[in-house]
Amino acid sequence: QVQLVESGGGLAQPGGSLRLSCAASGFTFSSYAMSWARQAPGKGLEWVSGIYSDGSNTYYAYSVEGRFTISRDNAKNTEYLQMNSLKPDDTALYYCAKDVEGYVSRSYDYWGQGTQVTVSS
Repeated sequence: QVQLVESGGGLAQPGGSLRLSCAASGFTFSSYAMSWARQAPGKGLEWVSGIYSDGSNTYYAYSVEGRFTISRDNAKNTEYLQMNSLKPDDTALYYCAKDVEGYVSRSYDYWGQGTQVTVSS
């Protein structure tokens, strides 16, 4: 069965960095685009970033562009989100999601359980 397991969340200071990972199993990882989304307390789900199946194209929400970098290692079946220059507004539960296509269609059929990121001094 498909499994997506996020890790790497935690507490960071404003201006700090964190690197999230999403370990995938149960499907051909290299055939599908992947994304990250987040949900802050009391708010709706916000798409953050997406990457093509082969890593050739990446996309970002305006709120994180220039600070976050999405990447993937298809040999390790793992997706990453490097988060730099963190702000308190980045505090949220971060989810990885499997796209239904090889390009970033933003239609998802599987989600991870989430990893908490808290940005606070």
